[in-house]
Amino acid sequence: MSDTTAPTTDTDRGGVDDISWTLLDRQELVDAYRAVVAPVMEDDDLDPKREKPTHSWLRGHDFRPLLYALREYHDMTFGEFWQEELELESEETGYDWATDHDRTIEALESFLDSRRERKGLSDSSIDTLRYRLNRYVSAYSDENDTDDLVTAVARESDVPAYEAVDACWAAFDRLHDELEGGQTKRRIHLVVSNWYAHLVRRKWAAVNPADGLDDEFDWSNGEGDADTPCLATEHVRALYQAADGPEERLLVLALCAWGLRPNEVAHLHTRQFVLDVVDDEVPYIAFEERKNGPGEVSLLYGQEVLEDRLAAFADRDDWDGYLFPSPHASGGPISRWTVWNRFTRLADQAGLPDEIDGVSPAPKMGRRYWYDAYSASLDVVLGSLDEIAAEQGSASADVVLQNYLSETRARKLRRQYMREQLATAFE
Repeated sequence: MSDTTAPTTDTDRGGVDDISWTLLDRQELVDAYRAVVAPVMEDDDLDPKREKPTHSWLRGHDFRPLLYALREYHDMTFGEFWQEELELESEETGYDWATDHDRTIEALESFLDSRRERKGLSDSSIDTLRYRLNRYVSAYSDENDTDDLVTAVARESDVPAYEAVDACWAAFDRLHDELEGGQTKRRIHLVVSNWYAHLVRRKWAAVNPADGLDDEFDWSNGEGDADTPCLATEHVRALYQAADGPEERLLVLALCAWGLRPNEVAHLHTRQFVLDVVDDEVPYIAFEERKNGPGEVSLLYGQEVLEDRLAAFADRDDWDGYLFPSPHASGGPISRWTVWNRFTRLADQAGLPDEIDGVSPAPKMGRRYWYDAYSASLDVVLGSLDEIAAEQGSASADVVLQNYLSETRARKLRRQYMREQLATAFE
């Protein structure tokens, strides 16, 4: 072990603070554990060769930096370190949760069991959910000095709701600082919010402290549409087939068939839709304010799903006109991050790759799919004009398009091809 890492024989409490855990490689971590952690365990009448210290014990004895170093610099849990690096055998056979609180572990496993048995998620999907939950559990425990994540939100709890929310938000503040990439943070928030919602439905909890938290952070990474990869036709088809009900199907259509931005999808209102049009025209969505000014988006596909959605709200006196109304009592539309979360969940259910061209699936990829199909439709129109250009002695199909083919006819050809492309994806 290097001179900067800590004394190897000092067993007093000062030796703990002297170690720069994040600077150690795995073998040095093993040496430091045996030199510093093991003696402290012996002082507490624990057998360091047979008993695995709990997360509570490690945090209570100022060994949080060891847990942090393992997680952030070596991508391993303490349980993995115990078995693989220390080569010790633990009597525990369950997952190495970052908590030792029995009720919390029971609540976590209850959620995963429900996802496995009722949602039919695969073992690999359950492992992913478990990992994301554990990142939150670790952050919550470190930030709030407690392994107990359920008492604060329990129905019989004396803890004020705002304190339960503060504790949850503090954990996400920590994750926001520790993690790179907005998509990772969004996915952790989604599974955590779903976990709390599960506890509320089971009547184990009275409040979901993660509800609405996605409106507090900017997890967009500032990525522009131009740098966003494009969904393939098979990706769109998988998303649409995975959609459960008309609301989710409409969301996929709005993103991929209409090419809308997540914020535009979230705020879609019935007054924006112009469905009664003259012959040879198509229905459209009108935007008074848009990123590039006012505009219209043609509804080339999905009108039946839209009309079914509108009909479902027709007899509701409390409907305020939004196609994706907020589930909260305050009303209004959902947020753009709710669109992100719902798309992310659909991407998981649809079995989309973890990365598409190096980027995690995101709703903006649906807009890129739309642009790609539109560009392809223009190429097809130009390709069909090559023969005409040759007969007329024109330099290129572009000349024919600009000088001999009316804009109305060109638009009709593009729309026809777009419909065929969208039908291939959605049918």
